[in-house]
Amino acid sequence: MTPREHVVLAGYTTLDVGGPARWFVEAADEATVLSALAWARARGVPLRVLGGGSNVVVPDEGVEALVVRLAVRGVECREADTGVEVTAAAGEPWDDLVRLTVERGWAGLECLSGIPGLVGATPIQNVGAYGQEVAETVTRVRALDTRHGRVVDVTAADCKFAYRDSVFKRDEPGRFVVLGVTYRLRPGGMPAVRYADVERHLGERGVRAPRLADVRESVLAIRRSKSMVIDPADPNRRSCGSFFTNPVVGCEALADVERRAGADGMPRWPQPDGRVKLSAAWLIEHAGFRRGQREGPVGLSTRHALAIVAHEGARAADVLAFAARVQRTVADRFGVVLTPEPVYW
Repeated sequence: MTPREHVVLAGYTTLDVGGPARWFVEAADEATVLSALAWARARGVPLRVLGGGSNVVVPDEGVEALVVRLAVRGVECREADTGVEVTAAAGEPWDDLVRLTVERGWAGLECLSGIPGLVGATPIQNVGAYGQEVAETVTRVRALDTRHGRVVDVTAADCKFAYRDSVFKRDEPGRFVVLGVTYRLRPGGMPAVRYADVERHLGERGVRAPRLADVRESVLAIRRSKSMVIDPADPNRRSCGSFFTNPVVGCEALADVERRAGADGMPRWPQPDGRVKLSAAWLIEHAGFRRGQREGPVGLSTRHALAIVAHEGARAADVLAFAARVQRTVADRFGVVLTPEPVYW
């Protein structure tokens, strides 16, 4: 393995900002990932892993590390006692996998259509959308444990999934390099229609008994209307999608937000643990921001208040400064601190 040097990473991210990697290698197989770890260890160099680049902010000065871009491909399917198990390599494009499972009539991933990025990212942040998340279907994750230098299988229970979170992201970020993920899906299963937007869109299309393909089509249409699918012609294309997660608060905090908001129409979703999920987009807009609002080369998407867009001439520092201002303003107005969804390198 011979890494390249001083490779600019901006073009490998959907924000299209950020400086160079001191060393860089594309890994088309697991052996290259293992070699990269050995190379970095021998030189005392940090190891960073890059997937689809849709959930990362690379600093303008770049990173003094060996950056491994995962390009390991492959999908295997096998029958299981309770359905079908689909194992996909970490470098598989996520939406390609979702499309495959929908076409084969396997329920479990249909509402996650159109999400950019690669398979390897899905268990790390427990990817979810429109009432579905991968924690419902992941059975195990194949990963390189960089602490011990060996490949391990992590069970779903050991992933410790939570809302947009997992052991990979929360406990020891960077320790595990995801190499592959296995999902258990339901052949012939009914699609998940748990979200009002999806139900409404299906109704507008006159679909009364939706199939998996119908739900996928509606989800893609909704995401497209919010600039949440990658489209080279979309002026909002340079973003990480949702920049903040929806905050989940306890009863006391909810009462405080309601008092500050003074509005009856605040969206909320009760959670199984008794807490309540709020809409980050609603909080942002009611804190005084508007869709399309810009500060220099950075601003909010014209179609969705949760997406921060990097326009021509934007730097990573501009993105982070704007995100910090959104956080401060929402915290001052509602007492809620928004948590960024992308990883800051």
